[in-house]
Amino acid sequence: MNTQIPERDGDGYLTDMNAWTPEIAKAMAQEDEFEMTDEKWQQILKAREYYNEFNVVPPIRKFSKYLGEDKKAMFQLWLTGPMKPITKYGGLPKPTGCV
Repeated sequence: MNTQIPERDGDGYLTDMNAWTPEIAKAMAQEDEFEMTDEKWQQILKAREYYNEFNVVPPIRKFSKYLGEDKKAMFQLWLTGPMKPITKYGGLPKPTGCV
C-alpha cells in the first residue's frame, strides 16, 4: 500500500481530521502493525456516523449502546479501551475521560 499518510501527532492521531479517508485509515493501521478486521472497520465507520450526527466522540458505554454491542465484547475485540483505536483510525478527535 503506497498511500501517503498525513501528519500525525505523538499519539498517532491525524493532526487534520479533514485529511481522513478510508485508505489513509488502513495505511495508518498497517504502518502501526494494527490488525484491522471487518468488525473493527464497521465500528470505526459507525463512530464516524455518530460523530457526524452528534459532533462529539461518545464514551464507550454510550457507543456500545448505539451499536447494540456488549461493552465487554468490544474490549475483547480491541484488546484495549476501544474508543482510542476507533477514534485514531477513524480520523476523529481523541476521546476524553474514561475510555
